[in-house]
Amino acid sequence: MPKFHENFLLSRLKLRQLRLLTAIADEGTVLKGSQALNIAQPAATKSIKELEDALGVQLFERSSRGVTPTDFGRVMIKHAKLILAQLRHASEELQSLEEGLSGRVHVGTLLAASTSLLPRALARLRERRPGIAVTVAEGTIDRLMPGLRTGDIDVVLGRLPEYREREGLRQEVLYLDTVSIMVREGHPLAQRTSLTLADLVDQAWVMPPTQTSLRRQIDQAFRHEDLEPPLDVIESVSILTNHALLKSTDMLAAMPHQVGIGQAGLVALPVTLEGANSRIGATMHANVELSAAAAYFMEVVGEVAAEIRAELGQDQDGLAEPPASRRQTK
Repeated sequence: MPKFHENFLLSRLKLRQLRLLTAIADEGTVLKGSQALNIAQPAATKSIKELEDALGVQLFERSSRGVTPTDFGRVMIKHAKLILAQLRHASEELQSLEEGLSGRVHVGTLLAASTSLLPRALARLRERRPGIAVTVAEGTIDRLMPGLRTGDIDVVLGRLPEYREREGLRQEVLYLDTVSIMVREGHPLAQRTSLTLADLVDQAWVMPPTQTSLRRQIDQAFRHEDLEPPLDVIESVSILTNHALLKSTDMLAAMPHQVGIGQAGLVALPVTLEGANSRIGATMHANVELSAAAAYFMEVVGEVAAEIRAELGQDQDGLAEPPASRRQTK
C-alpha cells in the first residue's frame, strides 16, 4: 500500500493530534499550542513525534524561537483545519435538529459589504433566528481568503476576488456597485459642478491597499487618462478611520458607492473612475458544504441583496460575469 494511501492515513491519524497540530501552527510554539488545549507540553511533544513517526515525515522545524511548519506540515495543517471545520458543522447541525435552528456562522467582510449588505442581513437574521451566533472578521481579500480556504471562515461578503484568485472557491454575485470619490460636506471641490481626474491627482487621498483589486482599478483609471496615480496616499480599509479622516481633513477617498453614501457628512464628487466598478457577492469554499446555520444566513443575505438590487434598479440577468475576452487584464 502506498505510504500516504487513504487507508494508511485513516489508520494512523487521531483527532486529538489534528487539533494539536493546528493549535501549534496557530500559536507558533509547542508550549502555547499545548496550553491552548490544556495539555501538558511533554504530552504534546510526544503526540506530535508519534504523528511524525507514523507519517514518516517531519512536520515542524524546531528552533529556539518556536516551530515552523515544513512543506509536509503545511499540507497536514491545511487538511486538518478542513476536517475540524466539517466536524464543527456536523456538531452544529446535530444541535440544530435537537434544539431548533441554532449554531454559529463565521463571516468575513470586505469594505463593500460592511455598511449595507452585512448589517441589514445580520439584523434580519437576529430577528428570525436569535439562536444563531455570528462572528464577523473584517479585512482585505489577502487576509480573509486563507481563513475561508481552511474552514475558519464560512463565507466572505464583499467585492468578489479576481479570476486568478478563485481557485478552490465558488462565488455568487449579489449586485453591482460603482466606485465614487467621496469628500466631506463643505469641501472646496464639492462646490464644483464638473471635475476631471487631472484636477484630483495632486490631492491627498485615502485608498485601499495596493494589493487589492479595487486599488488596481483606481490606478488604472488614472493611467487611462495618461496620469500617474496619486502619490499622497494613506492606505486604509477601516470604515471608521476613513470616515474620520474625510470629516476632519480635505482628503479624498475612492470607495464603493454603497459604502460612501451610507456615511453621514460625506458627498460624492462629480467624477467618473473609468472601469472601476464592483461585483459584490459571496465567496465560499468550493468543496465544503455550508452548515445549516450558514446556509440559513445565506438565504437571508440573498433576500437583502434582492432588495439592494431593486434600490439600484438592477435585475438578476445583469449580474452575469463578462466573457473572458472582456475581462480587464491586470
